[in-house]
Amino acid sequence: MIQRIQSVWLFLASIAIFLLFLFPYIQFADPAGIYKAIKVTGLYKATGEGAVIEQAFTGLTIGTVIVGLIPLAIIFFFNDRKKQLSFSYIAIIIILAYSFWLVETAKNYVGDLNLQMQNYGLGVFLPSLAILFLVLATRGIRKDERLVKSADRLR
Repeated sequence: MIQRIQSVWLFLASIAIFLLFLFPYIQFADPAGIYKAIKVTGLYKATGEGAVIEQAFTGLTIGTVIVGLIPLAIIFFFNDRKKQLSFSYIAIIIILAYSFWLVETAKNYVGDLNLQMQNYGLGVFLPSLAILFLVLATRGIRKDERLVKSADRLR
């Protein structure tokens, strides 16, 4: 049953991860005063014409696509709710590890700059939002499981 509420939550979790391609998760000024932004696709430097990529993050880009596709794949396990529930828990752990990877990548490029020069972008909150959507999806899956068990008792 694809039309269940947990399918909506899983889809929104996937969208939240894919929005990382649009929004930077750290914006800062280097010691020379040049403004830079870190996205999952790379390190961008602000110039007069716009943002120019300074360093590409190929591994992080591929990882983002994989992490974003996991909640979409979980939707299609609607026939086996136990498997859908276990994969949802695994997806939460994967997103937590992915968030740690984002932080470590930012630390490598921001370095020892003081906190006044940093500005957290919208991308910082998107993995947390995806985890929230996955938790809501697991609640929906458990609710469906209880409903099916109660209906089996009536037979």
